[in-house]
Amino acid sequence: VQLQASGGGLVQAGGSLSVSCAYSGRTLSDYPVAWFRATSGEERELVAGVSWSGEITYYAESVKGRFSITRDRAENLVTLQMNSLKPEDTATYYCAANTKRYRSTARIFIPAEYKTWGQGTQVTVSS
Repeated sequence: VQLQASGGGLVQAGGSLSVSCAYSGRTLSDYPVAWFRATSGEERELVAGVSWSGEITYYAESVKGRFSITRDRAENLVTLQMNSLKPEDTATYYCAANTKRYRSTARIFIPAEYKTWGQGTQVTVSS
């Protein structure tokens, strides 16, 4: 099982970026996938998540209305579109899968259950 994050970069406040998570190996299309972020020395924060079908999404309060998560099951891809970015969105973004919740729609966004991780990708928002 592999999760490969890409995208990110440097943008000015108010701008947009997207990060993508491509997964391979075990069929992660049947499991929830989420994006977390962390700054140096801080615990990873669950930012957004999407169910196996793509029909159920979760957003942290801090990003609601600005971020959008989608998944393309045919392409094994989960994308986080980030708009109206703020300097406080600066972090390393990680995608992860919750392999405990096969085709589940309940309790699928419990951070501690996400144990399959990709590498991080840096997002920097300048003021």
